Amino acid sequence: MVVIRLARGGAKKRPFYNIVATDSRNRRDGRFVERIGFYNPMASGQEVTFRVAADRLAYWEGVGAQLSPAVARLVASQKSA
Repeated sequence: MVVIRLARGGAKKRPFYNIVATDSRNRRDGRFVERIGFYNPMASGQEVTFRVAADRLAYWEGVGAQLSPAVARLVASQKSA
């Protein structure tokens, strides 16, 4: 099953997450099919905190990909803002 989830990157104590479409059996930071956005919880000032390619997200949802709870929460908060 394809799942859209966060893959952690960045330095120690400075997380940066890529939003990726991957097979659910792959490791969290392992191989992925496509990178469709990012989430930077440490963003400050004018930096962008969250960005996702809405067309690619809609495509993956259309072919049956499931959102992880964290990604679903981020997407819902972006749509409401």
